[in-house]
Amino acid sequence: VFVGAHSVWYAVRIYLLEELRLLIEVRVQSLWVDGTTNTPVVMLKELSGERVLPIWIGPGEASAIAAELATMEFARPLTHDLLCAVMKQLGGSLQKVVISRVEDSTYYAELLVLKNGELISLDARPSDSIAIALRADTQIFAHEELLAIVGDLNVGEFESAGKDPSTSQPFMGPDELEEHLRALNPEDFGRFTP
Repeated sequence: VFVGAHSVWYAVRIYLLEELRLLIEVRVQSLWVDGTTNTPVVMLKELSGERVLPIWIGPGEASAIAAELATMEFARPLTHDLLCAVMKQLGGSLQKVVISRVEDSTYYAELLVLKNGELISLDARPSDSIAIALRADTQIFAHEELLAIVGDLNVGEFESAGKDPSTSQPFMGPDELEEHLRALNPEDFGRFTP
């Protein structure tokens, strides 16, 4: 979490990048499981073009994104719902999410929160950021360089490169997701060591 002068400078930098058109608005195009790694993938697609940005994510975050995309409702708030409620109750509002960079195959994102006239940048994982943005109905942006890394690869080319969402294990629909979540055991998440 960045707080204070550093967060203000970083938030100003993010807005300046957007003004220079270095930030590209994206949306969640699809969510699927990569058959070769058995890992969930969220596919972001630029709004004003055909380029895509695939990001491999964890199963918990994939479930949170899938639940929101399917407009599933739960009796009690889930983690991302809770974070949105806390942010709102503390007087903050999510302005945007920015998928900002990749280092050593790890993507980084920022939540830009406006509170009392101050723009605060919070470091977060892209998967959590996307889940929160969907719940807050907030725009998601990716840095132009990230889309350039993948190149002008569009969904059709992604499929021909051997990562075909239609032939990979499809991501669960709402009913399958609910059944899968009910069947999970604590051991499915590995051994917890503090």
